[in-house]
Amino acid sequence: MKIAFIGTGNMGYPLLKGAVEAFGKENVTFISRHREHEEALSQELGVAYATRMLDMVMQSDVIVLAVKPQYAAEVYPDIKLAMSKEKIVVSVMAGINTEALKKETGAVKIVRTMPNTPAMLGEGMTCISYSDEVSEVEKEVIRTLFLCVGKIEEIPEKLMNAAICANGSSPAFVYMFMEALSDAVVQYGIPRDMAYRLVGQTVLGSAKMLLESGRHPGALKDAVCSPGGTTIAGVAALEEYGMRSAVIKAADACYKKACDMEKK
Repeated sequence: MKIAFIGTGNMGYPLLKGAVEAFGKENVTFISRHREHEEALSQELGVAYATRMLDMVMQSDVIVLAVKPQYAAEVYPDIKLAMSKEKIVVSVMAGINTEALKKETGAVKIVRTMPNTPAMLGEGMTCISYSDEVSEVEKEVIRTLFLCVGKIEEIPEKLMNAAICANGSSPAFVYMFMEALSDAVVQYGIPRDMAYRLVGQTVLGSAKMLLESGRHPGALKDAVCSPGGTTIAGVAALEEYGMRSAVIKAADACYKKACDMEKK
């Protein structure tokens, strides 16, 4: 199975690296916008880069589209010229649905995915949907690729825009919370680098508690809130200033934007 990557940025790079480990460098190639970047990656990973996208697509079985959505139109023509019904197009782009991908690339077999930036550390969360034409054997190849960079969930395409809110865009929301909490404790005298360590490890540990305990997040919150204590005072302040509402509004805005992008 030959895998080609178009784009090697925040999402393309960890997937490229994972593909080399999973499928062997002789079965992986890539192309990006900048020759210096291509040469550096080739030296780092021992993978040959392509000089012509058309040739690369023709010689590959799986084509991973890891460009930003606004640049997709630049790469569609070469993909379409080299497309055949056996090839699989894997998209990591938000807001471009299977119907549009089939039309623009000429591909029959489409895999839509929504990974996130923690994939760079092997701790990503990727949601995956398949067009009906993708076989179970081919799905296993896709699973192998994305398991290299973290966990996966397979979902119907109709839920993909919601997944963008849940795992694609949400790291930014989490970082904003972490930054705000760090700022708060810095004003009380904790050094900033220590504040980031305290908050970062706490968020990491809290996430593991949620995933590994199987308990409702509300129950985990309640377990920290002693009667008349500091935590419940902070929780009351978060409720007063609309934390839940702000998070839901952020997800609403994210979802609406994804839907609008699909319409265009």
